[in-house]
Amino acid sequence: MTARQRFLRFFHERPQLKAWALLAPGLTWLVVFFIVPLVLMLGYSFMPRNVYGGVDFGFTLENYGRFFDPLYLKIVLKTTLYALGCTAVCLLLGFPVAYAIARGGRFRNFLIFLVMLPFWTSFLVRMYAMMFLMRDSGLINKTLMDAGVIETGFEMLSTPFAVLTGLVFGFLPFMVLPIYASLEKLDHALLEAASVLGAPPAKRFFRVTLPLSMPGVVAGSLLVFIPALGSFLTSDVLGGAKEILVGNLVQNQFTSARDWPFGSAASFVMMTLVLGAVTLYLRVRDADEAMGK
Repeated sequence: MTARQRFLRFFHERPQLKAWALLAPGLTWLVVFFIVPLVLMLGYSFMPRNVYGGVDFGFTLENYGRFFDPLYLKIVLKTTLYALGCTAVCLLLGFPVAYAIARGGRFRNFLIFLVMLPFWTSFLVRMYAMMFLMRDSGLINKTLMDAGVIETGFEMLSTPFAVLTGLVFGFLPFMVLPIYASLEKLDHALLEAASVLGAPPAKRFFRVTLPLSMPGVVAGSLLVFIPALGSFLTSDVLGGAKEILVGNLVQNQFTSARDWPFGSAASFVMMTLVLGAVTLYLRVRDADEAMGK
């Protein structure tokens, strides 16, 4: 028996090794570029800051205590409101789009292509495109003035409206695609049965379509809320210095402030809060579903 045959026989007799061999590339990537940086940040979060901007060896909880200062808690609250607002607007806009795509017939693939088209462009480029649209001399103000709707351009940049609009523009596809995946599996015979039984369109939607699409709604909401909570580029480009979110706070600690311990602590506090909130929500939802059954 050749060495190659012995090697293949060895793996054939141990199927669990095949699974680990398939997982090894992905696991290695995650460990090197995700787990290791997180461990380093966790260690930095408990170390004191050096007077020159570095990190001194030691142990302190000051970085975590500092995060709960009212100044930073106000930033957390504002960031959460932005993320919730972005999620709500994306849901209101994304559900009709996903429904139209699911019933799009032969145009379905083209509509999906339009939804995914923004991913072909850098997020930074898209934010700068929004800036050119919304600035005082941008396309929106110029079009409205040429049409006689307004006499002078109104300010949109460096406002909460600009930040929220940028967040919705950036994360809307993450809401559309999961909802579309749920609606595509919807059995239209159920809607026909509800119609035969006399249910009006609104009742068919709230009693049949919406409950069956809830997995997509939940997945899309999480996919929008979590990245919106940590976004910093949108508020930098469209909000200017007026809108500071948690993402900007963490970014500034690692760049201009050179306070890596506090930036690491802030990151882990937000990560813990988000994971705790998501876990609690999923457990409550599972409990409600179990009671419903």
